[in-house]
Amino acid sequence: MTQKQALGKMAKFCAYQERCQSEIKYKLFGTGLSNDEIDNIICDLIEHKFLDEERFAKAFVRGKFNQKGWGRIKIQQHLNRKQISSFCQKKGMLEINENDYLSKLEEIILEKSNSLQTEDQFIRKSKTARYAISRGFESELVWEVLD
Repeated sequence: MTQKQALGKMAKFCAYQERCQSEIKYKLFGTGLSNDEIDNIICDLIEHKFLDEERFAKAFVRGKFNQKGWGRIKIQQHLNRKQISSFCQKKGMLEINENDYLSKLEEIILEKSNSLQTEDQFIRKSKTARYAISRGFESELVWEVLD
């Protein structure tokens, strides 16, 4: 694959949905292109506004919070895996409204608590807390809402 062909493919890939640089590098890794050629492709994509890390971080945070109901911790971990800079991560996290965050947490806690069959309040509370924490919400906040 030539550099020009790869650039065209990656432009289509980025036009379909927001992407980050690490996804592009991963996609181009097995094409036989050199690291310099891959870096040139990424620079061209950034220059032509196909690739924007800040825009990606904002879209990622909005999507994972609104669609999947993830908390800040889980979103942050996944942004780190995608090698997004801390500046872009902070910009992306600003997409979460504090009131929406608390109402989403309350919704998740209520839904989980109602789905449990046990009558024992201690077990119900601990299972609900573990579930909310596993969704990426801060443990202090989870326990505060549960109490």
